[in-house]
Amino acid sequence: MKETAKNKDKVVITTDAGERVEATAPVIISASRSTDIPAFYARWFFNRLARGYCAWYNPFNRQKMYVSFERCKVVVFWTKNPRPILPLLPELDKRGIHYYFQVTLNDYVAEGFEPNVPSVEQRVETFKQLSDMIGRERVIWRFDPLIVTPNITPRTLLSRIWRVGNLLKGYTDKLVFSFVDVKTYRKVQNNLVKETSCFTKENVDTAEMSDWQRTELVEGLVKLREIWAAEGWNLTLATCAEGIDLDEYGIEHNRCIDGELMERVFGDDKELVYYLRTGKLPELPRQGAMFEPAIEIPDKQANLKDKGQRKVCGCMISKDIGMYDTCRHFCVYCYANTSRDCVKRNAARHSDDSESLID
Repeated sequence: MKETAKNKDKVVITTDAGERVEATAPVIISASRSTDIPAFYARWFFNRLARGYCAWYNPFNRQKMYVSFERCKVVVFWTKNPRPILPLLPELDKRGIHYYFQVTLNDYVAEGFEPNVPSVEQRVETFKQLSDMIGRERVIWRFDPLIVTPNITPRTLLSRIWRVGNLLKGYTDKLVFSFVDVKTYRKVQNNLVKETSCFTKENVDTAEMSDWQRTELVEGLVKLREIWAAEGWNLTLATCAEGIDLDEYGIEHNRCIDGELMERVFGDDKELVYYLRTGKLPELPRQGAMFEPAIEIPDKQANLKDKGQRKVCGCMISKDIGMYDTCRHFCVYCYANTSRDCVKRNAARHSDDSESLID
């Protein structure tokens, strides 16, 4: 007889060590805000998918949590280099698990802000290949975060966005951006000072834009959007986790874990749509039942905002399976890495056959 978890949102799994334990069973998995799983841990992800679960450690108290894939309907991937995961994606299709990508494609090559990413040209080609594979709606372009230095003005950033955008024209429907947040994250301050020649302890706060710089950048983006629209590319602009309201510019607040997008592109999956409208999966008949009842879909979408994210974040509920201090892109503005040395130590502890990214 199958064991039933005490909590209705959990299931009972058997670990690699043969233990029977409870695991949280999310419908939507984020892979990941904390690290680049497609670039560095694609094989690990699919190994864990085959085993049916992974382990995750809370970054604040180091408590171990088990995460089951049993009820997973959607995976949202976050990456700067999806190339390693492309050959593996058909496995998700076979399992009936939907997915889409948040792909950050910046151009900070001259500054060395992203020292371990491929060239812009290589990343553009990979972006196009992914878009051709799964559809442009499922590949969101992020130019994120926007940073200013003595040599990078809003006009400089706009020229780089223009260049990359012209290369991506027709391969995505949305551009998401945010402004670098230095004052909030001590790790970001330390890395900007330590890893770049642009900033010192005294001026590191100037990486954040002033009000007039933000206005110049936003107005410039609107002009780029108008030019692209005249050429037949209707690109949506959206901010990520920004408190400023840009409705007057036709710029929306983004939802990176986006129920409306899921319903639009995966709407044939009635179980998923039911979840998006109610916050729970429908109760299905027992195996062998003669009749499968129709799933009645409520008219309105439920409020499934993720309360564990910042107040200005529009994402719906998901479970992130990544871990801090594991991303080897070594981006200088990253809030998820403490230092290169810490990441290298953790990389030495990783195995594609382990339960978690680092044990």
